[in-house]
Amino acid sequence: MDSDGVVDGVVVGGGVVGLTAAIRLAERGLRVRVWSRDAVTGTTSAVAGALWWPYRIEPAAEVGAWSLASLRVYEGLAADPAATGVRLVAGVHADTLLSGLGAWAGEVAGLRPLAAEEVPGPYEVGLAARLPLIDMPVHLAWLRARFEAAGGVVEHRAVTDLREAAAVAPVVVNCTGLAARDLVPDPGVRAVRGQLVLVENPGVDTWFTAADGASSETTYFFPQPGRLILGGTAQEDDERSAPDPSTAAAIVARCARIRPEIARARVLGHRVGLRPTRAGGVRIESEPLPGGGLLVHDYGHGGAGVTVAWGCADRVAELVCGS
Repeated sequence: MDSDGVVDGVVVGGGVVGLTAAIRLAERGLRVRVWSRDAVTGTTSAVAGALWWPYRIEPAAEVGAWSLASLRVYEGLAADPAATGVRLVAGVHADTLLSGLGAWAGEVAGLRPLAAEEVPGPYEVGLAARLPLIDMPVHLAWLRARFEAAGGVVEHRAVTDLREAAAVAPVVVNCTGLAARDLVPDPGVRAVRGQLVLVENPGVDTWFTAADGASSETTYFFPQPGRLILGGTAQEDDERSAPDPSTAAAIVARCARIRPEIARARVLGHRVGLRPTRAGGVRIESEPLPGGGLLVHDYGHGGAGVTVAWGCADRVAELVCGS
């Protein structure tokens, strides 16, 4: 924003999707504000695991390109993990076949099928990979700093109508996640509840996932600095924000079947996030605003916002600025 207060664009939503879109616009020279209802640490993004992987996200025709664009960014950011929160970490996707993935999988270096005896737990198939694992509190702070270094301004502001932003700037980018259900309104937006358990890391240095897309229960653990994140759940239309003790106990038990030492790890805390899924998948498209303005939608990423954020941000920049 210039000192005269002129604003070219307002991005509504301060999670990973909103911040990456704002960065792309600001680094193209636009004067941009981010309006966020929550502090960075209070967004759904802050609760994320967050392993790069296109999981439970549509539309399939677009997701591969968005994911790979984001992967290339994270691979670069992993050169400075202390600052960016991004590390490349080895792990296993159990119960997953290479043939069941899209063409994007062929562009992931080192992704390979495992022999049955190499797969942990009661699984006969799996894939090994070295993928970006992102410490979200650190990464979100880094994203905000990068945005502000490009001249952007973050404001803590709750929005009840997107026209509030349109009154300030000719370009509005809607990255409101679950709130898009009421703001757009879009009845296709639904919550998928994810619950996590944070424990002291008993020496686990690789990640593991076993996620059935048709089940409300998943099994995964991600080693992050100072903690091991255990998951998880995918409970559709469940908007409870408080952790459920029985769910937490079941998560620990599932993870301990893979790594028994997890059963004895001291619990540090619990987290719940509501993933914003959408019928038909991610919505990235523009529509005119009265008076000649432009509204760009970028929401409906479910639990894969981190995975596709940069690819989606590139698309937003194309819609706003041209290719």
